[in-house]
Order: sequence, then C-alpha cells, then structure tokens
Amino acid sequence: MKVYNNKQWVKALFFFSREDTMRKLFPLLLIIIVYSLGIAYWEIEYLHLSANSWVKNIPTLHNLLGFAISILLVFRTNSAYDRWWEGRKLWGALVNNSRNLALKLNSLLPIDDEVNRKFFRKTIPLYASSLQKHLQSEITRFALDEVDHPELKNFNSQQHIPNQVAQLLFQRINNLYKEQRITGEQLITMNNELTAFTDICGACERIKNTPIPQSYSTFIKKFIFIYVMTLPFGYVFSLGYYVAPIVGFVFYVLGSMELVAEEIEDPFGTDSNDLPMEKMASNIKKHVAEIL
Repeated sequence: MKVYNNKQWVKALFFFSREDTMRKLFPLLLIIIVYSLGIAYWEIEYLHLSANSWVKNIPTLHNLLGFAISILLVFRTNSAYDRWWEGRKLWGALVNNSRNLALKLNSLLPIDDEVNRKFFRKTIPLYASSLQKHLQSEITRFALDEVDHPELKNFNSQQHIPNQVAQLLFQRINNLYKEQRITGEQLITMNNELTAFTDICGACERIKNTPIPQSYSTFIKKFIFIYVMTLPFGYVFSLGYYVAPIVGFVFYVLGSMELVAEEIEDPFGTDSNDLPMEKMASNIKKHVAEIL
C-alpha cells in the first residue's frame, strides 16, 4: 500500500503516477476522441441534421441514462470499497489477536520456559505470514469456481497452511494444559484468540474467492461503452467539434470510477493500493518477539 499526502493538490493534478487511471485509459481515450471527431465531421460537412428541429430532443435520452449510470457506478464503487475496508479491519483484528495471545502467554508461561516461548515467538507470526501467502495464491482465488480453472494446473494443491499453523497452536496450548502448566480457566481465556485466527482466515477467504457477480460487472462495462459511443450522436448538433473533448472527458470520469472499483475490490493482491499484508505480518513478528 502506498502512503501519500492527500493535501498535495499540485502533485495530484499535474503528475501521473503508475496507478493513475489516466495512464490506463489513455489509449481508449484517444480512440474515443478520434471517433467523436469523425462523427462531428460527418455531421458538419455532409449530413447537416442540426437544421431539423426534432434533433434537439435526442440528448434527452442521454440525460435520463446519465442518472441511471451514475447510481450504478456509485453503488459499484461503494461495494468495492466496503470489501477493501473489511479486509483492512480483518487484518487489524489479526494484529490485535496476535498481540493479545502473546500477552496472555507471556503472563502464564514461566520466564525460564524458553522452549515454549521460542515456539510461540515463531508460530504466532507464522500464521500471519502463511495467511498472506494463502490469500495471494491463485488456488485460493479460484477455490469456489464452478469449473476446474486451467491456471490451477500450474500450482501444487497442498493442504491449507493457515489451518495447519492454527492446529500447531491448539496442540501446544492443549499440551500445556495436560502437563498442568496452565489451568482450565486459563485455557478458556485463550480460546477466543485461538478461534479468532480461523474466523479471520475464513472471512478473508470469503472476500478473496467471492468476487462481484460477473453479470453486474459486465453490464456496467457495456453500459459505459454504449453510453459513451452514442454521446456524439446526441450532442454533435449543439456542440460541433467541441463534442470530441467533452465525450472524452465523460469517458474518463465513468471509466475511472470502474477502474478504481476494480482496483480495490480485491484487497489481498500485490498492487500498491492493496493491503500491506507483508508489512503487517512483519510487524506482528516484531511485536510478538518483544512481548515473549
């Protein structure tokens, strides 16, 4: 995740970073501007339909559809941001859960019990790092696909690594109870942290392998395409050649909103706008080592 100063207006307006939607949309933007210029030239030089009074009613349809497309895009962006923010809350809960478990173990284990302390110093952070790799795996992304995806042939379908790490934690704490190093009440106090690991993993998997429904995403893209490609026919009569930059700007706004939604709807990737899971896993390792 890239940390930036959101108060730098000049940099935001006049400098284009790798993540800027203008860079990604630029080829399509040029095509649409040239297309709009062609429509304007055809009308102004040959057709002259603007002389007819009935053409003034053509933009009415675009005005009505413009309201509908704005509602759809707002819902699309909000849904994508909710997924991103829920992922951030889950990893924040994982950080707190790891610290809480380490704090409880630090108070329960004897100072000279270096064997168990070393085990938990290694295993608690291992869950975060294994969850990061699990969420970035293609196997996890296609876990609920209705057919066997061809990309999965290149991956080893190994066992669920985070579950194995959680099982190690359960077994070691249960052994401490059997050896009477901790009491039953102390075992119960750590149960919430132990079960929370699997709960957080399951919630992250729900976000990862359940994308926005394809029909909804495809419909919005087609809607934007048809709306933008018909705009020159509606406004060339009143705007002339100025219709080209205006249509280009409309496409930039609508296309950018869809691109932003696509960027943040999967928060567990490796892009600069995705969650810094590797950094958070590293912080968990550092904090657990300080506690234990």
